[in-house]
Amino acid sequence: MNKLLVNCTKILGTTYTYSGHENLIKNVPLIFVSNHQSMYDISPIEYDLADYHPKFISKIELAKGFPSISYNLRNGGSALIDRKNGKQAIEEIKKLAQFIQKNNYSAVIFPEGTRSKDGTPKAFKENGLKVLTKYAKDAYVIPITLNNTWKLTRYGIFPMNVGTKVTIQYHKPLKVSEYKFPEILELTEKSVTESITT
Repeated sequence: MNKLLVNCTKILGTTYTYSGHENLIKNVPLIFVSNHQSMYDISPIEYDLADYHPKFISKIELAKGFPSISYNLRNGGSALIDRKNGKQAIEEIKKLAQFIQKNNYSAVIFPEGTRSKDGTPKAFKENGLKVLTKYAKDAYVIPITLNNTWKLTRYGIFPMNVGTKVTIQYHKPLKVSEYKFPEILELTEKSVTESITT
């Protein structure tokens, strides 16, 4: 499904360039931490990382109204959180962390909390990542920098932009057990934001 969604955007001349695959580690739980620019962030990440069984942390509102994306979020093992209910959100993220810890799967989190409509990064919120690292102690955190996915929807859902050059960069992993959480947050945010081009 994600391959289909990515290929559909290629009809409009969109290109995807990935780098940093040497930073991906197999047979351990992974926590991917990415900036957030567009509803089209999920498809290229999930398509490229299929072997790592990525599960997403997403607001519960996306569980309906977006064909294919909503279905995948509801049925693919992702954590759907109610941002107005902190207790529910923490419990969902905790369950996801325990799931990836047990199965050596991966979780993807967008700690800005909302999309950047022009690519300019927002400050990272700590709670979601903090819960993931607390309950997936064997995990590695891998920062991801997305560039230009916001341009796909610069005019809204329709018309989509033509000829967008999307880049996805995987940065050096951080082993959770080797850092205190404030260090993980600082280093991850720095890795992600320093490679953003606007």
